[in-house]
Amino acid sequence: MKVVIVGGVAGGATAAARIRRLDEQAEIFVFERSGYISYANCGLPYYIGGVIENPQQLTLQTPESFFSRFRVHMKVHHEVTAIHPERKTVSVKKLESGEIFEESYDKLLLSPGAKPTQPRLPGVGIDKLFTLRTVEDTFRIKEYINNNHPKSAVLAGGGFISLELAENLRELGMDVTIVQRPKQLMNPFDSDMASFIHSEMRRHGIKLALGHTVEGFVEKEDGVEVLLKEEPSLCADMVVLAIGVTPDTYLAGEAGLELGIKGSILVNDRMETSIPDIYAVGDAVQVKHYVTGQEALISLAGPANRQGRIAADNICGGDSRYPGSQGSSVIKVFDMMAASTGLNETNAKKAGLDVDKVILSPMSHAGYYPGGRLMTMKVVFEKETYRLLGSQIVGYEGVDKRIDVLATAIHTGMKATELKDLDLAYAPPYSSAKDPVNMAGFMIDNLADGILKQFHLEDLASLPHDGSVTLLDARTAGEYRRGHIDGFVNIPVDELRERLGEIEAGKPVYVICQSGLRSYIACRILAGNGFDCYNFSGGFRFYDAVMHDRCLIETAFACGMDKN
Repeated sequence: MKVVIVGGVAGGATAAARIRRLDEQAEIFVFERSGYISYANCGLPYYIGGVIENPQQLTLQTPESFFSRFRVHMKVHHEVTAIHPERKTVSVKKLESGEIFEESYDKLLLSPGAKPTQPRLPGVGIDKLFTLRTVEDTFRIKEYINNNHPKSAVLAGGGFISLELAENLRELGMDVTIVQRPKQLMNPFDSDMASFIHSEMRRHGIKLALGHTVEGFVEKEDGVEVLLKEEPSLCADMVVLAIGVTPDTYLAGEAGLELGIKGSILVNDRMETSIPDIYAVGDAVQVKHYVTGQEALISLAGPANRQGRIAADNICGGDSRYPGSQGSSVIKVFDMMAASTGLNETNAKKAGLDVDKVILSPMSHAGYYPGGRLMTMKVVFEKETYRLLGSQIVGYEGVDKRIDVLATAIHTGMKATELKDLDLAYAPPYSSAKDPVNMAGFMIDNLADGILKQFHLEDLASLPHDGSVTLLDARTAGEYRRGHIDGFVNIPVDELRERLGEIEAGKPVYVICQSGLRSYIACRILAGNGFDCYNFSGGFRFYDAVMHDRCLIETAFACGMDKN
């Protein structure tokens, strides 16, 4: 059997190695148009910032090492220019010489990945405008920085690459501004949870121009002018376009393969395309979202690697199936970690699901053990069924552990109420006897049993201030003085039983505290005394972070954001 693979990196290289492990006799060719067949795409920004010092650490395998171990013919600087399904060949161009030849195949695997989205804007293509996707892109940016010592950069886009690059450029001492059309960074997160990411970025000096549209670029002698719609221009020594990626599927389309979202390649759960003996994997393919079953594009290394293995199994006569992508991810944001899995609340509602959520602020480990840090967790679930849909966590140590537990729970089809039953490892330096995941389960179980009733940030504006309800802040008097929501009166939870007479009977009571715990206790006291009580999800800490962030977003330019 002869297998031709178009593209290396994650999916293609994984498939090549797996095919060899399953079939020692297979003849395997990989054509990669860049100079690198297997590299750590996610590590590229960290080389630019100097965290990864040796460029050879970015390349996981070389053509020589891959051939030595797997006897796979890795052909770099070879671009496949056409696919001929009718005669089962591909046209290949040797980029270094210009020679063109045809290579036959029995099985063909497409792993072309995705390319940086290049908007049709004035100025795209100027010398000081970069994209970051390949090792060559990385070296180009690194060389420019080393030779020109830029003091400022504008990054267009607010996804993974942009945030990682912003951090690394900032660590080099550069003044960094991120421009993003949506009013938040990191679309896997809901806007409320993104507030904590924004705060960490600002704390380290990153300027955020959120809700602003880039309309073009003008190269100046001393840098680049970034034109914004209906706002003053920004100027910087360099600009990086990081507004997303587009499936690189020109070849597939020309060959007559069926295409889907944004021109992605349609595949079944065996990673087979619409043409026999042609498979496709990675960022170029349309998949099903594991939670909704709806069609999706999810460009992450983990799914690409798993798809490469599944395609290899099936090429070698097996019957492996890809269940769909869940979108689990984690990112370092300076000192913080931000992680998500499954559906966020926004996308769950777009999918037509009736959802609810709990928001909590647990410690990363036992409070009595030194060094614990708060994390903010949001767990989204379906009303009535309590099907677990997704989660987002922002914090410090322990974030990755909890998101992986929740990702596993979603994959196994657990109900959100069942999180309380998970038997998770505990020692004071690492967790609490009631792990944060368990705590989320306790809260959701209380909702299911009617013990807890909630109101959320989006409900605040509709709460009446005409005396028909009681708005109660259960924090200490000192906390209340340092900041509170207008209309909420202060009765600390530890004084509540003695001051019940101050709360008018027969009126619903809406209670808030700092994180949601004391207000829950207050609600239980009130419910035990005949009151109809609602607890504010997330507490004043969450409210303050989100509202402060929204104010900064709306007033960024009005408040004199530095435009260099």
